[in-house]
Amino acid sequence: MPKRGGFFLVCTRPQTRLWLLVAAGTILMPFISGCGSHYVLLHPAGPVARRELDLTVYAAVTMAVIVAFVIALLILTLIRYRDRPNNPHAYTPEWHDHRLMESLWLIIPAVVLAAVAIPTVKTTYALARLPKGSHPLVIDVTSLNWKWMFEYPDQHIATVNYIEIPTRRPVLFELTADSPMNAFWIPELGGMEYTMSGRVLPLWLEADRQGLFWGRSAQFSGIDFEKMLFHVRAVSTPSFNAWTAHIRHSKPAMTLDTYHRLLRFNTVGVEEYSSYPRSAFPSTTHGFGLSGGMYPVMSNHPQKN
Repeated sequence: MPKRGGFFLVCTRPQTRLWLLVAAGTILMPFISGCGSHYVLLHPAGPVARRELDLTVYAAVTMAVIVAFVIALLILTLIRYRDRPNNPHAYTPEWHDHRLMESLWLIIPAVVLAAVAIPTVKTTYALARLPKGSHPLVIDVTSLNWKWMFEYPDQHIATVNYIEIPTRRPVLFELTADSPMNAFWIPELGGMEYTMSGRVLPLWLEADRQGLFWGRSAQFSGIDFEKMLFHVRAVSTPSFNAWTAHIRHSKPAMTLDTYHRLLRFNTVGVEEYSSYPRSAFPSTTHGFGLSGGMYPVMSNHPQKN
């Protein structure tokens, strides 16, 4: 039988066994979750998502180093100061101030926070503006109940629940809602942004390779919000131009009656329209200063009826 306070007894306590199981599960999770899994957050397909992933990895590694250091100190304490016969390192605490240690446990966290905060702020501000000299494709996005409507002001077409974009060209999404507040998210292209009724918020993303990407609502907004899925197809510029021409010449126009039908509390499939009514998207930014600060320049485009 182990003696009271022995290391074996410490490791067999219920709380300790629980933490050991949690640690073992965390370590083994990548190996037992399936080698064929595709994690969209870890497979960036554009410059915005790639920089955001690099920042996430940097912060995670920084925190992992700190956690590993703390665990190492815990293990050292359990081994070195465990109770045993004739223990030469019995713990005899000294209950008085230690200015060096008190300074270190204030300075070290401040340095770690600065090491994470500075690149985070720099990246956030850098990604808030469109690349200099770029000519973005503008897509007006409206979240509805429970569907997504996409309008192309320059191409004068509209789609529901899917979009097509050219590769290696920034896309400026102008986001609003004609429904409860929602969140627009394409994980492989970048972070999410909110959609709010009566407001227009910008978000620019870019795909640097062709493919079909997954997008969805990232916020609870009703009984069928989990069905607010859409797909993003990134194609070459000639293919994109051919697609827009096909929509303009072969699909019906969206009328106000059509738009009011989309406002209903239901789900629909993929839809395409050769034009859309001017009132289907806000004509002003409702007080948001999108021409400066952290936001890219946003202009209101004329739209066909």
